[in-house]
Amino acid sequence: MDATPIQAKQLLVRTKEGNKWFGIDYNLNLYRGCSHGCIYCDSRSECYQNNDFDRVQYKENAIDLLYKEIASKNRHSVIGFGSMSDPYNPIEKELELTKKALEVLDYYQMGAILITKSDLILRDLAILKRIHTHSPLCVIFTITTTHEALQKKLEPHVTTTQDRLKAIKKLSDQGIPCGVLMMPIIPFINDTLENIESIVHRSKESGAFFVYPSFGVTLRDRQRDYFYQMIDREFPGLKNVYMDTFGNRYSCQSPKAAELKRAFVFECRKQKLFYGMNDIVQTIKPTKSKQLTLF
Repeated sequence: MDATPIQAKQLLVRTKEGNKWFGIDYNLNLYRGCSHGCIYCDSRSECYQNNDFDRVQYKENAIDLLYKEIASKNRHSVIGFGSMSDPYNPIEKELELTKKALEVLDYYQMGAILITKSDLILRDLAILKRIHTHSPLCVIFTITTTHEALQKKLEPHVTTTQDRLKAIKKLSDQGIPCGVLMMPIIPFINDTLENIESIVHRSKESGAFFVYPSFGVTLRDRQRDYFYQMIDREFPGLKNVYMDTFGNRYSCQSPKAAELKRAFVFECRKQKLFYGMNDIVQTIKPTKSKQLTLF
């Protein structure tokens, strides 16, 4: 098992504005680091104090600690998985920390939002269905491109886009609400109209009810260094374009962002997919006073 055990002091972290990010009330990270190797991952940044990000660490005492912390929380809380590390890192197949945490949420009748790039989540379909009977639930897959060769350059050790779309189909066919996180759309790499339209169409075909976008990428300190190293290898010459275009800017928006957003909104409306956070949250955990406005 290529992972290192660590002891956690706290698991549940209250979000400042949960309803602005998929209705999440508390974030839960059972792992530190990630083996996916995505060239754009913001979690490599120095502010997160993980100097060996590619080596996964697991919180050995996580489930015992979760039982203690969750008992004092509001029973209607929604717990978010995947803010810093994919809850379905390959080591999850052996350790089953995410599976056990979901069982705790089911016991306490709490909701879950899971953001992942792995079809390993299909293993936990039965638990997800139980949670969905009593609480808000949504499975969100990150999809950056439907072009397989490009996806392997951006996310070298991840479940393929095609398998993620198949997982959405299997989950949605079983009544599990699913969505797509279409980010990052990286300037000069995957910021094409063809890619945007393909992601929207494939998401709809697979049964997702929303696609939530970002038309750029964020870069800072150690994360920027790694990103430049990788694009220098995979896209020779592009590093200089980035330095000339963005300098040390944190937010690097695609020069075509406005055009891409117009096309994205048009396609989402045509496909009857939600794309605004307010409507997505209202669908996940509806309130009687809110009226959806997309269609």
